[in-house]
Formats: sequence, structure tokens, C-alpha cells
Amino acid sequence: MPDKPAVIMASGVTVTYRELDERSNQVARLLRDKGLVPGDRVAIHLENHPRFFELCWGAQRSGMIYVCISTRLSTADAAYIVEDSGARLLVTSYAQRDVARALLHQTPGVRARLMIDGSVEGYASYERDLSSQSTTRIEEETTGCDMLYSSGTTGRPKGVFAQPRDSNIEAPTLVTELCRALYQYDASMRYLSPAPLYHAAPLRFSLSTQAVGGTAVVMEHFDAERFLQLVESYRITHTQLVPTMFSRMLKLPASVRERYDVSSLRIAIHAAAPCPVQVKQRMIEWWGPILWEYYSGTEANGFVSVNSTDWLEHKGTVGRALVGQLRICDPSGELLPPGKPGIIYFADGRPFRYHNDPVKTAQACHPIHKTWTTLGDIGHVDEDGYLFLTDRLANVVISGGVNIYPLEVENLLVTHPKVLDVAVIGVPNEDFGEEVKAVVQPMNADEAGPALAEELIAFCRANLAAIKCPRSVDFVLELPRLPTGKLLKRILRDRYWKGHPTKLV
Repeated sequence: MPDKPAVIMASGVTVTYRELDERSNQVARLLRDKGLVPGDRVAIHLENHPRFFELCWGAQRSGMIYVCISTRLSTADAAYIVEDSGARLLVTSYAQRDVARALLHQTPGVRARLMIDGSVEGYASYERDLSSQSTTRIEEETTGCDMLYSSGTTGRPKGVFAQPRDSNIEAPTLVTELCRALYQYDASMRYLSPAPLYHAAPLRFSLSTQAVGGTAVVMEHFDAERFLQLVESYRITHTQLVPTMFSRMLKLPASVRERYDVSSLRIAIHAAAPCPVQVKQRMIEWWGPILWEYYSGTEANGFVSVNSTDWLEHKGTVGRALVGQLRICDPSGELLPPGKPGIIYFADGRPFRYHNDPVKTAQACHPIHKTWTTLGDIGHVDEDGYLFLTDRLANVVISGGVNIYPLEVENLLVTHPKVLDVAVIGVPNEDFGEEVKAVVQPMNADEAGPALAEELIAFCRANLAAIKCPRSVDFVLELPRLPTGKLLKRILRDRYWKGHPTKLV
């Protein structure tokens, strides 16, 4: 096992379990050497990198709280997270040097700074400092954990913190237990991670792969055909994707899709954003009934799951609750019957809090039952207890007093052969307050124009009630979407609501 790959980067760089264990011991010692004590925060601002996991394991085995920061954020947002988290140590890379330089003057609370693959003024060499540390385990190991910040799709990122369940570093995390029970995680697995490791699911599922002795294959960046190549080359058994990745692969030419052998796949997990029924149906037809979907969040206050067999019997569901109990409520907090959409709460789920934000923590709680918590989504359950998502509460378009859920329109438009990606939002309307607009990334940029806009509106009117259909279509080269598949609708909305003091006209 010591010489078995723990990490294989798509570029070919390999880290064995021996190297991962020794380096994580050195990281733990380095953190102590820098004066950090259990409970202190360590900020990691790093692209998908061979050394990402040693930092996480080193922090975790020394009782630190590690804060992984998206490299796609603005310098201001990155600085906000570093300062808000109370990080005493910042680790970054030479590839992030421009942001790193700016952070020098915007993060006065940081005590020490390290840079991988080179260094700039204000940052010590990570490799040099690490090399002076012993590879043996520190005394009095105790479990640390992550404190990850939400995607900020509807506002500023929020730090999500929950205490570790057990101080024993050998004790499995809740995610590892779920992966073993649901997804057949074991030492024989080879897990392909196509998403950035600074997000909750890619990070936690990759760490769980290593916790059971499997191999994590990590893509530096997602590319649809490259993903299929890696599945074939490494005989991947497990992977986790988001619906936009499914759409990208399905829109490859059939000759490209059929070129690669994906028969080694046993489990394909997907989450982070709702998956259109037509897209998931086609993926099951292509890969077989190996898709597992779940609904949860960085907060991990609850967990809903469904396999392909059950999904085919309840098309569109995200599953039944395995952690926490589903409660669907109206805005006043009253329980709603099956089939009626409302705010989704988890009762008896894992407690959490938003770091430094008691107001947002309180807003996530049920108005009466304070231990029930929500991620801010709308949905309903059927008579069998299966959950169906309607949309995020923040995305609802209110036009003439009628609630319109953009997700339904998006799920239809993305199936159009000329649409690569789409976002549906509410924009100002003097008479109705808001009207529905579709912002489309076309398959072929040369086709963007009035004719395609009319075609897409007609496509919607043929399949949806008139009030739900977009009244206009704009075209963009690319939508502001995170690598996790989440759409930053607030960026789009800001373009159209600029000059209005509120979202109401």
C-alpha cells in the first residue's frame, strides 16, 4: 500500500500513499512550528495541485480548521474570506502570485504566508520550510476539519462551520461513512474528480477515497472528451459530476462519445445543481443505471439520495432523506401536504452555523422549530417521501403577482440542440414588476441573433404555459457559472437591475 498511488493528476504527476503520509506529517509539524494550535484557521488558496491533499490531511491530523478558497474569486472576495475566517496562515502557489501579492496588504490578520512552486515578496518557500520538518507523526494528534465558504451564488460567500464528530483522527467522517454505505467505497476504487478541490463535494469525496485506500485521479480542468479518455485510461470505477458536465458530454459528436470505453464505471454521483430529466435519461441510457444523485450543501445539514432505479420510477426526484428529516413549509413556517411546493427544511439534521454571521444563521432556521434548517430551496415531496426541487427561493421571478420558477424553463431550453447553456432570470418590467428573460450561450456563436431568439421563445411556448415563457432572449459567449455547475445569477441580474434602487421597479 505505501507505494500505491493516492493521487494521480490528469497531467501525470503521482503522489503515493507513503509520500502523502510523510508530507502530511511534515505539514502538521510545520503548522505547529509556525505557532498554530488546534482550532486555528489555515487558508489554502490553490488550484488543483498535487500538494493540495497533503495540506488538508496535515491540517486535519493536527486539529486545524482549513479554509479552501476558490481561485476564481476576485481579490476582494478572497481577502474577505481570509480575514473573515481568521486565518493565521495562508498557503498559495506561484500560479496565484498576482492575487497573492494583492492579499499582502488586504489580509493583515495573517501571521505567516507560504507559496508553492516558487515565491514572491512576502511569501516563504513552502517546499523549503517543509523540508526542514520530520516525517514522523506529531504527538497528541487530534481531528481538524474544513470550514468551507458557500459559493456566493446569491450573495457574499458564507463560512460554514460544524464541529468534528470525533477527536480521534482515525474515526471516519460522515461523508466517508455515507460513501462506504451508498457508493461502495473501498480500497479497489479509482475515483475521477473533474471539479475544483476547493469546493465541498470534490474535496470531501476525494479525501474519503483516500480514507478507504483508493486512488483519486484529479483533473486540473474539466474537458468533456478528456474526461472520457481518463475513464478509459485509468479504468475509473467512481466519479462525481454536475449536470453541465453531462450536457457537455452529450453534445459531443456521437463518434467521439462512442470512441471511449467507460464500462469500468460502477458509480457516477451527481449533485450541486438540478439535472434536467431529459439529460439524466440520456446519461442512464448511455452509461447504464449507475447514476446516483444527492441533494445537500456545504452546510451538510441533511442528505437526500436516489439511485437510478428509484429515479426512473420517480423521474425528476433527488431522492429520499438519509440524514435529517424533510419538512416542507410555507413562508410562515406551517407544514405543507405532499405535492405542495414550499421551503425545504431538514429536521434533526447536522447542526451548523455561519461563521461570524448570527443573522444568516438565524435566517437558515425555521421560524418556530429552531433546530430545523434550510438551504434556501423550494420543493415538494410526493406521497412516498421523494423530494422534487422547484428552484432556489432567491431565484423566483414574481411577475404580476405570479410566482415563476426559472429552473423549469432552463431545464427545457438546455435540451434545445442550438443551446449550450442557459440562465433564466427576472428583469424589470414597469407594468408587472418583473418579466422573464433567457440569457443563452448558443452552441454556435454565429447563430446568435433575432431568428434564434424567436425560435427559442416559440420552443418554450410549445412546451410551457405562456406566463412562464421568456419574453426576450439575450446571447452571451459564456455564462458566469462556477466549475461546480452553480450559476452566479446575481451577476446576471445586476446587469439588468442596475439603476433600480431595489429589485422592484
